[in-house]
Amino acid sequence: MATPEEYHPLLPEGVGDHHAGPLASAEVEEILAQKPVGARQYLRLFGWESKLLWILSGSSIVVSICNYMLSFVTLSFAGHLSALELAGASIAMVGAQGLSYGIMEKWDPKIFLLSSSGNRNGLEFTRRDPSLEIWYVQGLVLVSGLLPNPTIALDSLSISLNYWTWDIEFMLGLSAAVSVRVSNELGAGHPMVAKFSVIVANMTTILISAFLCAIVLVFRVGLSQLFTSDEEVIAAVSNLTPLLAISVFLNGVQPILSGVAIGSGWQGVVAYVNLTTYYIIGLPIGCVLGFKTSLGAAGIWWGMVLGVVLQTATLIFITARTNWNAEADKAVDRLKTSANVSTLERLVSV
Repeated sequence: MATPEEYHPLLPEGVGDHHAGPLASAEVEEILAQKPVGARQYLRLFGWESKLLWILSGSSIVVSICNYMLSFVTLSFAGHLSALELAGASIAMVGAQGLSYGIMEKWDPKIFLLSSSGNRNGLEFTRRDPSLEIWYVQGLVLVSGLLPNPTIALDSLSISLNYWTWDIEFMLGLSAAVSVRVSNELGAGHPMVAKFSVIVANMTTILISAFLCAIVLVFRVGLSQLFTSDEEVIAAVSNLTPLLAISVFLNGVQPILSGVAIGSGWQGVVAYVNLTTYYIIGLPIGCVLGFKTSLGAAGIWWGMVLGVVLQTATLIFITARTNWNAEADKAVDRLKTSANVSTLERLVSV
């Protein structure tokens, strides 16, 4: 057991799971167990949970978006040189983004020092690696370079996916937050609070996604002009805008449900779902639509949309059928096992 000097809470004092204003997790669990919950009380609980989610995710979202701004601004400058320069910069960014936001991030020495899974195998790596989706998207940019008129295809897909990446970076911050909330509450034996956290997170992200979809559809030309003044590229991006809006909306559900699954200990399920929907179903269908039909870049993106829809539907099905009381019991058992192993390791090391 950590001493008071060694203990560092995840949240600042006064806003943790058991010290969030006048409410505590145990009290919220009791309120949610009383059905029905009044509208005023429900709004109070909604605000309490939202506060915790934004405290957990706020800094992560800001840092991720600021880091990604480097790539965004680089492509913007390249695009205003010429369409060909933008296409070349887009290909160069594929490797840079895949490494910086994917593999190299997972090879941080601190992660391996603090984790007993440093020698994990390939499947174990995918269970904890949200960059699979980002690598898939970067792969779409490379594939689009093989289409007829590759410069326009690369430019339009790269511009659209840049805005998609901004959105997914935002949602991954909330995904990590809801993963922490669900795992903490299940471990504390509060299944109703864990379920409520899932509801609040999804309602929040769906509203945000609807707002972002409206921005994408209304300002489709202006968003393109940040990267290029080429009329042909702007027209191509405008044709992809409906697909971008669909993808942005799906980002309001899929990353959150993935975070819920990881927080509930279903990492293996998430790994298989990701690999199947993206790489076994989405990518081949996208290539067929892109190369064998007249859809071109839009066909490649339709493959991604299909993969995300299947992934989202699978995660919704799994989450809807979840027995939260049973998951709380499993989490408590895992904590007990972990505590016993930790105690044994300390005795052996003495």
